[in-house]
Amino acid sequence: MTKIQVVLVVFLTVLMLINLLLGFANKDKEEIARRVRMVTGDGGTDKKREAEKVKNKPLAGLTELFRLFTPQRILRKLETDLIQADLPLKGEEMVLVNLASTILFAILAQLILGNVISSMLFAIGGAYLPLIFIKTAKAKRLKKFDEQLSDALTIMTNSLRAGLSFLQTMDSLQREMAPPISVEFGRALREMRLGTTTEEALRNMVERIKSEDLELIVTAVNIQRQVGGNLAEVLDNISATINERLRIRGELKTLTAQGRISGVIVALLPIILAGGISVINPAYIALLFSHPLGLLLITSAVISELIGILTIKKIVNIDV
Repeated sequence: MTKIQVVLVVFLTVLMLINLLLGFANKDKEEIARRVRMVTGDGGTDKKREAEKVKNKPLAGLTELFRLFTPQRILRKLETDLIQADLPLKGEEMVLVNLASTILFAILAQLILGNVISSMLFAIGGAYLPLIFIKTAKAKRLKKFDEQLSDALTIMTNSLRAGLSFLQTMDSLQREMAPPISVEFGRALREMRLGTTTEEALRNMVERIKSEDLELIVTAVNIQRQVGGNLAEVLDNISATINERLRIRGELKTLTAQGRISGVIVALLPIILAGGISVINPAYIALLFSHPLGLLLITSAVISELIGILTIKKIVNIDV
């Protein structure tokens, strides 16, 4: 592959990523415009709406191709993860992002290191990078949701004691709370208004969030709807349990801070050291990526790194 071909492939890959990011940024604006057209009745002809759809959707033909040739099981899993991470992308669009990231990392590694095996390793890392981003976004959203549950339960108990119905209580949460909890309760409320039963809408919300505390609340609500009882008092007790669990988690996070910092240092120190040597004396470290023994040492180092990170993570992660 000549340098001109390499530069062309890198340019096209970066252009693909930019188009996807622009489409990601414009999705909310497109949704707002669509809702305004529905309310005002200014939708235009079917041909015009179809043209606008094709025009606004970046790389529509390519994503449609990925949708056809990617196994549906993988697409459903990706779409579930994207919903839980609150990322407005489809499964086939995520597959396209993975492919673009893989190609980009492989080409950059080939340009910098000039080694096929290193390029393959970087390509694997590029393929997993978007998945790691999704997993991190899911974890952050779940953590924020769990932190909001205590305030949400306080609003629910006060609303129920004031004489509001359960649906009115959910509407209060949608209006008064911040995302992500307002978004999820708003989705459940819309499902109920469209004919879904309360139990099913709440189960769908639990499936989207995967929160143990929310599952406890939904179980209590469903039992109360079947057998009766004072729901406000039950939710008050659950709120006390969740607050105590959050307090214990905070104490554990403080006690395990040293172990988590050790894990970060173990993970980043070899990468920073290799990067520094590459800048100071590239010829010195180039042999490590070209000689078979050097590649074997790199593989052993990566495996040892992963074992160390997983071991430290297992030690510091304590379920409450």
